[in-house]
Amino acid sequence: MLNKHSGLQAISGGSSDMREIENGMLEGDKNCKLAYDMYEYRIRKQIGAYVAALNGVDAIVFTAGVGENASGLRQDILDQLSWMGVEVDPELNKIRSGTPRIISKPSSRVKIMVIPTNEELVIARDTLKIVKAPVVTK
Repeated sequence: MLNKHSGLQAISGGSSDMREIENGMLEGDKNCKLAYDMYEYRIRKQIGAYVAALNGVDAIVFTAGVGENASGLRQDILDQLSWMGVEVDPELNKIRSGTPRIISKPSSRVKIMVIPTNEELVIARDTLKIVKAPVVTK
């Protein structure tokens, strides 16, 4: 139950897919809005924790499915980090290129990047390493 039916899915009332949650939110679904707001807040809170633990940061990197594709979520997160000198370029943030890119303004004290990933390739490479690893017996 906790693994499959909680988190975003439980709060939104049906989906853990951020695209569906954003669409529901835009259609006025209050549960989707709550799920989105909680998700954005937790990401922002975690970034703040890392900034404190590291005594500052040079860059913030968004990656993987949501990080690469949810420009609205990135904008909402970054708008709340202006206290640390974050300045996102809204036009660069909207571009969907599939290539690594900087989306911060030149004047931003913290560089903001979007770095695409290929999770399936990483899993395949790791699986290949495991399969080719020598078998150790005692």
